Amino acid sequence: MKTFIVDSFTDTPFKGNPAGVCIVESILTDKKMLEIAQELNLSETAFITAHEGVDRFSIRYFSPKMEIPLCGHATLASAKVVFTTYNLAEVCFQNIQSLNLFVKESEGQIVMDFPVYETVPSNAPAKLLDALGISDLQNVAFNVETGILLLEIADSATLSGLEPDFAALYRSHDSINGVLVTAASGSDGYDFHSRYFWPWSGTNEDPVTGGTHTFLAKYWSQRLGKNKMNTFQSSARTGFMEVELTGDRVFIKGQAVIVFEGQLRE
Repeated sequence: MKTFIVDSFTDTPFKGNPAGVCIVESILTDKKMLEIAQELNLSETAFITAHEGVDRFSIRYFSPKMEIPLCGHATLASAKVVFTTYNLAEVCFQNIQSLNLFVKESEGQIVMDFPVYETVPSNAPAKLLDALGISDLQNVAFNVETGILLLEIADSATLSGLEPDFAALYRSHDSINGVLVTAASGSDGYDFHSRYFWPWSGTNEDPVTGGTHTFLAKYWSQRLGKNKMNTFQSSARTGFMEVELTGDRVFIKGQAVIVFEGQLRE
């Protein structure tokens, strides 16, 4: 099975967020896809299958722990593979929730058309905040579709300096998929920063997370009064993207670099 590793939300190899992409040509069980994701040991591996017409694919995402319904960086990686392999400039992926994800190339970037999700007010357990090392909290919200808790803190410098105790973080909550910490930017040319920790359903920290911007875009749009924003994920690998709100859709724009191509024997 043709398999790729693609660094997403970056223009530089070994930065951004690496995703596995497998082009599926025969039926794979859920167990086999999970085993392959565990073997590649990346935050997500996407499995794409061509349907009628080469511009339509089904897509499924697996972390080393479980299936993930929607993943931004693995969608970006899959689009990069499809555009390179099939010589296309547009593609439609359909995920396990029957969401149609339209992706195209435009002006040197890959543009993903994703739904906009809402957040609702929420609370953060003291043990979770202690595990993250957060003492000054601006706001807490929750996104139902992704099961992610959002924490807004005061500044991006504090955000980049967080060193969570992941064992304690895992024990601090039992009903979320991950916790997204975000802060307004300073004078670095970005509008907001974020980091995403998800030991409950994936790796300790996701280097760059497109899927969280389905709700981050509207969250920060309401605070900053902007529909178009540049965002930075301040993980160790770092990554960046542009988001643009249009009605109930968010266009997530980024770049990707294929760093590995080979044949998986399974």
